[in-house]
Amino acid sequence: MSFKNVSVDQFKQIYILICFFILSVVGLRSIEKGPHKRAARIIEKFIDTYDIPGLSITVGKNGQIAWTKGFGLANINEKIPVTSKTRFRIGSISKTVTSAAVGRLVDQDKLDLDAPIQTYVPTFPEKRWPITTRMAMSHLSGIRHYKGNEFLNEKYYSTVLKGLRIFQDDTLSHEPGTHYLYSSYAWNLVSAVVEGATGIDYLSYMEDTVFTALDTETLIAEHQDSILIPIASFYNAENGELILAPQVNNSYKWASGGLVGTSTDLVNFIHNLHATDFLSKEVIKELHTPNTTRIGQPTNYGLGWRHYRDFWRNPFIGHSGGSVGGSAMLIYYPQKEIVVAILVNSRSEKGGDLNLLAQRIARRFIH
Repeated sequence: MSFKNVSVDQFKQIYILICFFILSVVGLRSIEKGPHKRAARIIEKFIDTYDIPGLSITVGKNGQIAWTKGFGLANINEKIPVTSKTRFRIGSISKTVTSAAVGRLVDQDKLDLDAPIQTYVPTFPEKRWPITTRMAMSHLSGIRHYKGNEFLNEKYYSTVLKGLRIFQDDTLSHEPGTHYLYSSYAWNLVSAVVEGATGIDYLSYMEDTVFTALDTETLIAEHQDSILIPIASFYNAENGELILAPQVNNSYKWASGGLVGTSTDLVNFIHNLHATDFLSKEVIKELHTPNTTRIGQPTNYGLGWRHYRDFWRNPFIGHSGGSVGGSAMLIYYPQKEIVVAILVNSRSEKGGDLNLLAQRIARRFIH
């Protein structure tokens, strides 16, 4: 074909057609790959790099489940694969879930975040300085965290109040409000506040009021004497080998780290918490807003919600979760309406940053 007799306008039309063809081919290839396949490759590489037995992921976008998938094994010996219905330990994401219960009580004028703890838990010993629910939820109370092997507690506590005996007589680490000190025990106290404000035991209130309303009904407490099917087995990596993690009893810390559920449960929790009238917009904002110490030092932590910036400096909120033989990450980009929940049934000696992994997956679905 000769271009000698082709006019400028005809040449422009040919050029546009060629460009359109190229873009169409690129677009088709992009669709074929899709965010799901690209995300799956990232996860498969992560699992291989860090010797992870099993992983569950769910991605939510614009209020819908965009992708959910299980990778690897829930049980190594029995070769049981991870599915979207496999429950994992969610660790400290239990704090974020519990914050919804507190928010509900605030909305109903049944709980004052700034009242002394003894208003709702009269048996909790008074300290040198008063402690409030807000202080406990924001890790500004001065209540200590775990020490020694307390994280591996095997003792059964029949009530939340009995579980408080582990730490309730200890001296505060500092004057409340003056320093940020992450404390799971403070959140055990928060669960006692929920009981005092409602007159109902913590687990019953969560199951009847929070889990049902927010479509997270497979999110439950991990009881040693109950059969949860399907639930993952949990592993620790030692000297390059995966061994079963030790048995623990989470009855002393339901609110701070004792819940189990699916990755879909966590995405549904985020979607329904923010898309329904379960909480008022004002209370949701209060839960999200990061606190400061008394002299104005930022903590980047709200009331059960941590604030982050991703690798590309975009803000998001969420929480991590460490447990015996497990790890978890829940992130939420409110402006992008993207949620990513990742649950793993091991603690790898090689490391592996679930936060960064979740960011990378989120980015595939944002664009």
